[in-house]
Amino acid sequence: MGRFTLINPWQTHSTDKDAAPGRPKGAARKGISLMKYIIVIGDGMSDRPVEALGGRTPLEVARKPVLDALAAKAEVGLVRTTPHGAEPGSDTAHLCLLGYDPRVCYTGRSPLEALGLGVAVEKGDTVFRCNLVTFSPRGDYANWEMTDHSAGKITTGEAKTLLRAIGDALGGDGLEFHPGVSYRHLMLWKGGCSPVTLRPPHDLLGKAIGDHLPQGEDAGRLRELMRKSYDILSAHPVNAKRERRGLRPANSIWLWGEGTSPDLEDFEKKFGVRASVISAVPLVKGIGRGAGMSVIEVEGATGELNTNYEGKVVAAISALRNGDFVLLHLEAADECGHDGLTEEKVKAIELLDSRILAPLTSALDKGKEPYRLIVMPDHSTPLCVRTHTPEPVPYLLYDSTRALSHNAPLYSERAAAATGLLIDDGTALMPRLLQRT
Repeated sequence: MGRFTLINPWQTHSTDKDAAPGRPKGAARKGISLMKYIIVIGDGMSDRPVEALGGRTPLEVARKPVLDALAAKAEVGLVRTTPHGAEPGSDTAHLCLLGYDPRVCYTGRSPLEALGLGVAVEKGDTVFRCNLVTFSPRGDYANWEMTDHSAGKITTGEAKTLLRAIGDALGGDGLEFHPGVSYRHLMLWKGGCSPVTLRPPHDLLGKAIGDHLPQGEDAGRLRELMRKSYDILSAHPVNAKRERRGLRPANSIWLWGEGTSPDLEDFEKKFGVRASVISAVPLVKGIGRGAGMSVIEVEGATGELNTNYEGKVVAAISALRNGDFVLLHLEAADECGHDGLTEEKVKAIELLDSRILAPLTSALDKGKEPYRLIVMPDHSTPLCVRTHTPEPVPYLLYDSTRALSHNAPLYSERAAAATGLLIDDGTALMPRLLQRT
């Protein structure tokens, strides 16, 4: 990627241990907020050059006038949100960009989702992500192919009915099934299990599952659950109706992302700002809840292209009136990356620009209250591989009170790389957002 300047965000921090970065001494004690802080996450929106787009990325092709105008006055660079040696994912990436080192505090993806869904995970329990997926059964079970990690974006209502059938047939004896949103659900193993090796289903699209089935001492029970789930779900009336409508059936569960109860430091105590999170995704809600943030529910927030953009903006503005910091998360670009949908991924970025950033920045500017804004993906989800990858991602840091580096004519992966700025430790990004220099 060429030569980069490694950024040190710590050098201008206040020495008053009670003051948050960016506030005068004593401000945290008095509840004074001189600045509002926002991070807008376009989940998985960064990419690699796409042949169908003439060797450009979706970020380079998308019409995004607000993002590009912000970039002209902002600091633009790259940030590594996946620590060296870690698996790339929204779990580790969101922890990292919120200032938590996943190498220290990460106990698995599913416990964070459990927090988001209000599922109690006690010490010693193991919780698993339980996807509803679509298999193409051919021959022996090991040769079955993972066709769709999301069962055609099954509706939450249909999914709850199917998961209830799974719980009735396979639950008990320490196993609990908890419904989530669309294809994303949980299985709780009370008392826990021995370490197992599991693979996320979005890494297996188009592949035979045999080499990727659970491995480990207790893996046999997990494999049996997954295999039995096909017999239950493939014959279920919900799936019969879906197939008559030309939709993919949710004909199996897939267990992955196992972990135990997490313990995150309270965000306000850590940084001195009152924080909220807005997302349709239980994982992101769970990270916020685990960090002591307010989790704001927005009616009609789906995690897809058809989410309630306007509702999320209204919720963000309201949260900033009562607090200091908002993380606003949009999932659609990541889903499009997993599904290999090029035009839709471009559209997801354009909608983030026109229906989130345009009204959000307009409202903030009219309010005349100073603010600092980061726009970025949590990780890359390239269309060519349809899964998460660990390379540094482009970030944009904008300050409404002054122009910053003026070092990028627009916002994209290449433009960010060309600035030569690299934050190699993503946990440094949050302090950088909160500082005033």
